Amino acid sequence: MLAAFGALGCATVPPIGEEAQNREIGRTILEDVLGRGRIAENEHLYAPTFVAHAGARNATRAEDRAATEGWRQAFPDLEVRVLRMVAENDLVAVHFTARGTNSGSGNGLPATGVSVEAGGMTIFRLVDGQIVEEWSYTNFAEAYQRALAARAQ
Repeated sequence: MLAAFGALGCATVPPIGEEAQNREIGRTILEDVLGRGRIAENEHLYAPTFVAHAGARNATRAEDRAATEGWRQAFPDLEVRVLRMVAENDLVAVHFTARGTNSGSGNGLPATGVSVEAGGMTIFRLVDGQIVEEWSYTNFAEAYQRALAARAQ
């Protein structure tokens, strides 16, 4: 019976400690890298072949890093809080909230002074302690538009 499981690929399941390490990396990326702007000091957490699956197109590590820097410029007080995480094998799913005030310009946004709070979900795939793929969804753009509309009234 055990041989059958091994033949099905179950032998590649990472040990529990690796899943805990992957969860910690997921938390670090959202709370420290995005939320505190500690981008350069955590660059080693990304594989050189990293791909962000971002909507209609994929982004390279350089593009993803530039977008993160842009969000930090547009929202210098950005704060990200992890609400819950689930790790299984090489995947970590992170549910989070983000809030900040658009007091700077970045990622094509002019400084508006609008405060935004939004939720999101990111799934990371890790290999040997590095993120190789990411899938993210946030309603940040929608929340930003609602905040702008409310401010205009």
